[in-house]
Amino acid sequence: MSSPSASASSAPPGPVRRWVLAARPRTLPAALVPVVVGAVAVRPLSICWGRSLLCAFIAFALQIGTNYANDYSDGIRGTDEVRVGPFRITASKLVPATHVRNASFVWFALAAVAGLGLSALTSWWLLLIGASAILAGWFYTGGPHPYGYYGLGEVFVMAYFGFAATVGTYYVQHLSIDSHVWWLALTTGSAACALLEANNLRDIDGDRLSKKHTLASLLGRQRAAWLYGAFVIAMALGAGLGVAIVSGVLVFVLYVPALLIAFSSRTGRELLVLLKVSSQSQLVLGVLLVVSLLIVR
Repeated sequence: MSSPSASASSAPPGPVRRWVLAARPRTLPAALVPVVVGAVAVRPLSICWGRSLLCAFIAFALQIGTNYANDYSDGIRGTDEVRVGPFRITASKLVPATHVRNASFVWFALAAVAGLGLSALTSWWLLLIGASAILAGWFYTGGPHPYGYYGLGEVFVMAYFGFAATVGTYYVQHLSIDSHVWWLALTTGSAACALLEANNLRDIDGDRLSKKHTLASLLGRQRAAWLYGAFVIAMALGAGLGVAIVSGVLVFVLYVPALLIAFSSRTGRELLVLLKVSSQSQLVLGVLLVVSLLIVR
């Protein structure tokens, strides 16, 4: 007979918690950090707080919408049937798949409305970036040929969670872009890619079984660890050139615990801790960059 604690731990999440878990809270720093860095890269007294908050909301809405869309598409394909990662609401069958799909549409719509307002305040060209971000969120695992199944996930994560979010937030402040912001975007984008890689490293075996060809599953466990390391080096390079050399060194040191896990012999569920450590490191990275920018700028 199972103990009460074991029964409680195996109980399905409640009506609210299941939606919170499906939003994948540990991935949300990937949305917040690039926006905060992009805003603070402007001289602090020149920050337009209203536009920055709009950018933050858009980033959060896009991230949550993408997470629900990913959950829905992977769930109906059966990809999550062999998953060793966190809870997935569609695969659990606790909620109808169409409800998960509709939830993603709601969050994408909220992002679109906020983006429309931001474009009206700044530049209508931002609508094109916003529309492409929504399409990228849906077709990551959705549609007949999802690009996330063809090893292109990191490319789009770098583009949207690095350059679009960081440079875009900087741009809407005063409709200009300084060169150092591109290096900061490399740092934030690489951090988001490292978070994705932490997720994909864990799921290599399951993804191969379901024919989901992420870069990690294509490279294999050992070589994918080097890809994670490459993103950490790119983070340090971007911070060093975008802020100061000492910032780059501190960024690398910050990710040493994550690197040790990535290059360990752990596989599958044993790598759940890598996603946690990568998420925590990304939050600390944001604080480190903000403090560095406040000192340097």
